[in-house]
Amino acid sequence: MLKLKSKISKSLAVGIALSTILAGCSGNSESTSGSESNSNKPVTLTMLLGETQNTPGFQAVVKKIEEKYNIKTEVEVHPGGPEGENIMKTRLATGEMADLTIFNSGSLLKTLNPEQHFVDLTNEPFMDKVSDSYKKVVSENGKVFGIPASSSQVGAWLYNKKVYAELGLSVPKTWDELMANNEKIKAAGKTAVIGSYATSWTSQLILLADYYNLQAEEPNFAKDYTKGKAKYASTPAALRGFEKLQEIGQKGYMNKDFNATTYDQAMQMLAEGKGVHYPMLTQALPIIAKNYPDKINDIGVFPQPGDSADKNGFTTWMPNAVLINNKTEHLEAAKKWLEFYISPEGLETYASQSKNIGPFVIEGASVPDDAYEAVKDMMPYFEEDKVAPALEFSTPIKGANLPQITQQVGGNITSAKKAAEMYDKDVEKQAQQLGLEGW
Repeated sequence: MLKLKSKISKSLAVGIALSTILAGCSGNSESTSGSESNSNKPVTLTMLLGETQNTPGFQAVVKKIEEKYNIKTEVEVHPGGPEGENIMKTRLATGEMADLTIFNSGSLLKTLNPEQHFVDLTNEPFMDKVSDSYKKVVSENGKVFGIPASSSQVGAWLYNKKVYAELGLSVPKTWDELMANNEKIKAAGKTAVIGSYATSWTSQLILLADYYNLQAEEPNFAKDYTKGKAKYASTPAALRGFEKLQEIGQKGYMNKDFNATTYDQAMQMLAEGKGVHYPMLTQALPIIAKNYPDKINDIGVFPQPGDSADKNGFTTWMPNAVLINNKTEHLEAAKKWLEFYISPEGLETYASQSKNIGPFVIEGASVPDDAYEAVKDMMPYFEEDKVAPALEFSTPIKGANLPQITQQVGGNITSAKKAAEMYDKDVEKQAQQLGLEGW
């Protein structure tokens, strides 16, 4: 077993200094020691979650909770991306939210005003096993509102190892080396970089995955960015992410139909070797394993390279959060649900049906020996502290129009510089809405 050492949790915590400014009503802190979940009377909890969270592992835990505690879970699935975010906000605003929900941690959670809508879990005993690095990205005004819904993951470059071997390519450590690989792949008649802009959120990955490189060059960027002192357009290391995306588009490395290609189609291209690189979150691994089980061991992952081989590491994403609606009529049962979900038995149940897409953020958890090859590729970087949380976990601000802006850059409609200026204005609007100082 690959043990998740304590230093991994520490490394994930580096740079996480969320500005928490929204105020609201604290959640109900009623104890779980009552009789509701221990009685013979069945309790039914409703659950609202995105389609990517409704995994076999999640379903296995739901089944086990019903068997052990007589707590049923009625699951409602919503689409991902902005559409799913709007559904969440609408349900909260109309008072029609489910008892439990799974939603993003980090900056997007801030947009839901967790103090107003979700139960404060700060003093629940089961929260002691959740890593401090994770608690920070589901907190507001010193209160913790969620548990991790899955393992952590990275935003990086998935690649087809089989094609790499056929073409004699090596994993790149610098951006120039990656561009050289792309040129050789293109010359071989294959798609070097898979674009799936029909699923708009996927267009952001090259920019977002570059944050490890940005932080390596500008360690105080997240802090200064939150205060309005640093901008993408005026910070060369931040602008570099937009420039990399622009270079991919200008050199014609993406599939010609990238604007019409979906997330699912992109994964098929990668698995079949028709496309060789896919800038993506490792949440794609279970889908590839399910749809192309004989191809999953061909898929590896490497960090988005910077301009120096000496600074090479992964940008990491914290898991989505399981949250309790503070208007639930079954608070005790909901807390029991969360407690089991992150217990050793709960994690084992989850892992029996859904493999990790990265290290857990639960103290004492481990990555199994039969992990995906791509996850094994990740582990040395975690063990050597060569990881940095994505910017959205180090600041409460992220512009809502980023997918549209990155689509324009990758599609050669807008220059990197102009896009960075557009995004700075987009972020400014959100920062002002949040009432952040310096904006």
